[in-house]
Amino acid sequence: MLRCNVLGSSQRIPRRWTRAQGLPAARGRETHQTILVLTPTISGPILNHMVHYSQTHLDASFAALSDPTRRGVLEQLGRGDASITELADRFHMTLTGMKKHIGVLERVGLVTTKKVGRVRTCNLGLRGLEEEAAWIERYRRLWEARFDELDEVIAELKRKEKVNGRKKRK
Repeated sequence: MLRCNVLGSSQRIPRRWTRAQGLPAARGRETHQTILVLTPTISGPILNHMVHYSQTHLDASFAALSDPTRRGVLEQLGRGDASITELADRFHMTLTGMKKHIGVLERVGLVTTKKVGRVRTCNLGLRGLEEEAAWIERYRRLWEARFDELDEVIAELKRKEKVNGRKKRK
């Protein structure tokens, strides 16, 4: 059995709830938002960490790939290693800006960096995009099947229209 707890702006969040459970950290401060939490009567909140992790990982990967500069950096690193200075020059940006782009790609594992002296060299990370490609492929197959079904419906409608058109002429 589930119990519904609604926390409003005048209530404190219990200390046992943490950010890992998807709620703000409790430090004795009052919350300024309403939080709805479903809890089993026996234990704490119901969570599915695997779904959350997988979605977060995909979100981070697609967010990293959403920027054209970062896609260009990956393409450039596919041709060979490059320093952040070389990449910044090639993309006409500041070193700080390029370092931030590299940091985003590094956090999702698409790029690795190595610092030798004052030069930070970037190369493609060990992690590929297999999980992302599998996600895209799954939806490609789904949409392909839907379009095939739509083609069948259209063909059936055209056939019926053709048959009905012949009957009306006679």
